[in-house]
Amino acid sequence: MKTIVFIAIVLASGAIAGLVHGTVNFAIVEPYLDQAIGIENQNLFASGEEEDTLEFWAEYESYRIWQKSGQVLAGVILGLAMGSLFGIVFALSRNSLPGKNDISKAVFLSVIMWVTIYLIPFLKYPANPPTVGDGETVVLRAILYLSFIAISGLSVVVFYKLSKKLNGNKKYLALAGYAGLMVITFVAMPDNPDEITAPMNLVNEFRFVSVLGVSSFWACVGITLGFFWKKFDKTPQMEYS
Repeated sequence: MKTIVFIAIVLASGAIAGLVHGTVNFAIVEPYLDQAIGIENQNLFASGEEEDTLEFWAEYESYRIWQKSGQVLAGVILGLAMGSLFGIVFALSRNSLPGKNDISKAVFLSVIMWVTIYLIPFLKYPANPPTVGDGETVVLRAILYLSFIAISGLSVVVFYKLSKKLNGNKKYLALAGYAGLMVITFVAMPDNPDEITAPMNLVNEFRFVSVLGVSSFWACVGITLGFFWKKFDKTPQMEYS
C-alpha cells in the first residue's frame, strides 16, 4: 500500500469515527452534563461564590452554546489522533491478527484496544460529571489516569510479544501474566482522591452513557478502517513507496 493511501484511509477512518463519537456524545452525554453543571451552579449560589443573576445566566448560556457547538468538532479532532494510533498499530500487527479478512482483523484489534486502553482504566478511574472533582486535584487525577493507560497499553504489547514466542496452550501464560499485572496495578495504584457528592444515579448514568460514547468510536474506527483497507490494499503485505 502506498504511503499516501495509508495516510488517507487512516485519517478518513479516524475522522469518521470521531464524527460518530462527537455526535453520540452530543445526543446522549450532553443532557447529563447539563444536569451536573446545574447542580454545580446551585452549589456556587449556596456558597456565595456566584450570584443568581441574569448576567450570570447570560454568560453561562453563551459558554454552554459555544461548548456544545464544538462537541462534534472536538470528536473529529480526537478521532484523527486516536485513529492515527489505531492505524499504525493495525499496520504493524495486521498479519498476525486473527480474522478472515481486514474488517474482522481491524474489529478484533479495536476490541483489544478498547479493553486495554479504555475499559480497564475506566474500571479503576471511571468518568465523573463536572460537579464531581476538586480543581486542585485535576493534575493528580490526570497523571493517575494516564499512567494507568500507559501501564495497560505497554503491558499488552509486551505480553503479546511474549505470546508469539510460546507454543500451544503456553500462549495463555502471556494472557495470565497480563491479567495478573493489571490486578496488581489496579490494587497498588491510589483511588480517585475526590469524594463523590453528586447524586449517585446521575453519576452512574453519566458513566454509562460515557462508555457508550467511547465505545461508538472504537466500534466505528475498527469497521471503517477495515473496510477501507480491504478496498484499497492490493497486496497481502504492507508496502511503503
